[in-house]
Amino acid sequence: MKHFALTAIAASLLVACGPANQSETASGSAETQTAENQQQKPDLEGSAFNPNFRDYLKTISSDEFAGREPSTEGEEKVVSFIENHFKEWGLKPYNEETGSYRQSVPLVKIMPYQVSDLTFSGDNAPETMDYRTEMMAWTMQVTDEVALENSEMVFVGYGIVAPEYDWNDYEGLDVEGKTVVMFVNDPGYATQDPELFNGNAMTYYGRWTYKFEEAARQGAAGALIIHETGPAGYGWGVVASGSPVRYDLKKDNNNMDRAKVEGWITLDSAEALFSKLDMSVDEARQLALSDSFEAMPMNVQANVTVKNKFEELSAYNVIGYIEGSKYPEEHVIYMAHHDHLGTDPVREDDPIYNGAQDNATGTAGLLALAEKFAQQPQPERSVVFAAVGAEESGLLGSKWYADEPMLPLSKAVGGINMDLMNVYGPVKDMVVIGYGNSEMDEYLKPYIEEQGRYLAPNPTPEAGFFYRSDHFSLAKKGVPMLYAEGGNDHITKGKAWTEEQRAKYVAEAYHKPADEYDPNWDLRGAQQDLSAFFKLGNELANSRSWPQWAPGNEFEAARKATESERQQ
Repeated sequence: MKHFALTAIAASLLVACGPANQSETASGSAETQTAENQQQKPDLEGSAFNPNFRDYLKTISSDEFAGREPSTEGEEKVVSFIENHFKEWGLKPYNEETGSYRQSVPLVKIMPYQVSDLTFSGDNAPETMDYRTEMMAWTMQVTDEVALENSEMVFVGYGIVAPEYDWNDYEGLDVEGKTVVMFVNDPGYATQDPELFNGNAMTYYGRWTYKFEEAARQGAAGALIIHETGPAGYGWGVVASGSPVRYDLKKDNNNMDRAKVEGWITLDSAEALFSKLDMSVDEARQLALSDSFEAMPMNVQANVTVKNKFEELSAYNVIGYIEGSKYPEEHVIYMAHHDHLGTDPVREDDPIYNGAQDNATGTAGLLALAEKFAQQPQPERSVVFAAVGAEESGLLGSKWYADEPMLPLSKAVGGINMDLMNVYGPVKDMVVIGYGNSEMDEYLKPYIEEQGRYLAPNPTPEAGFFYRSDHFSLAKKGVPMLYAEGGNDHITKGKAWTEEQRAKYVAEAYHKPADEYDPNWDLRGAQQDLSAFFKLGNELANSRSWPQWAPGNEFEAARKATESERQQ
């Protein structure tokens, strides 16, 4: 789990801003609705949606499951727990020939054990950039060693090719064998222009993962992103202090289609680099934002070496479904990741990363929904329950499922992802990550209003949290995905109290052993959310509706491309 967008914590850590994909009129309307609803006390309809939710949560986050790291005994325990329940409830298995609910996810663990500093050659070369303090570098290629040797550096602005925004930083450029340097985030954030990209709200093109992927498609040998705290959404410490180990899906080509070296450089390092061109970073940014921008040679060559060890592993997705009575290939998807960080044998006090909130809550929610649907009349469309693995390793389980789905994704009506559910009690709001991205928001809205609640956008759309959890893997395939969670406006204790609880979780428990089950958690809010998710999925599973992405959304084209297949 990679976010806290639903909280005001994010607003304090980052830069607070307005809702994504909303005009001023829509924003004003939402504010009016918010003010009106804050005077209402939401009822607790649905707060006893599935009493077994607590038991599932307690079990999955217990020490017995040892942090649920991929390819460990802990993962085997949680996978067995989920599949045994799917079998008990009569869900059809992922593999009907073998009767197995498991989908094996082939992984490779890439461990850089030696990374050189970044050095430069050329008549006007800057000083060496030190590993971790001034630059970070790794490789996704599964090989013993990679090296950039006198690789010509090219400034490519934001490193974006976005046809729907009429933007191409690589137009007419050949970067084969070269090292590209680019800004993080996208031009909308940089200008705060609501008419440019998505304004302050990050698009997919602003994500660092996209920029590395695009650089590889362009044939670059190296790709370096300039780190800035605001547009990145986190400080340099997040980049430099994390483990250099990378995970990826195992591929026949060993990722040789990726750039040899990917990485970041600090803002000060970028200033030193651009100073050799007699310009500042701000001046380079203005060039990158201009209509006449053309990629610019930096008149310097890059040198860096990465030495690797690697290991092949397997993780598991657990997938069951209820087959539709009329349209079995058309389906609604519920998704949550079951994995966490495992154990740290170096820690003597508490070595287990239990991952209770992140994401035993979501996995328990998936089970609660599956159990509820199994008790209902057979839906007209199928309903799929996907407990995916290796999310903490880079959304790899969901990415594998998106490439190898049980049912064709062209006939996926829509999906709901659950990642870190509300444990603080009933709230008046529900926060939608990526508010306005698709019609899924509007389908959800009446069920939230039934509870006397209101929908709210996440407070920090510039941080791109929509692209940091498993629903993103299916969104890239065109499936409209909803990512919504209980918010901050507590029914009795107010916003300040909820924000304080979430801030405490971030500081003391997120991705730490302290993320443990607490019997005092008030799970009525999570139950409310599950009730709304059930009603939304049940509606879609018994209708002829096909939710769409908002016009101009970056995933709209992928959805439209499948229309003819859906009509067959």
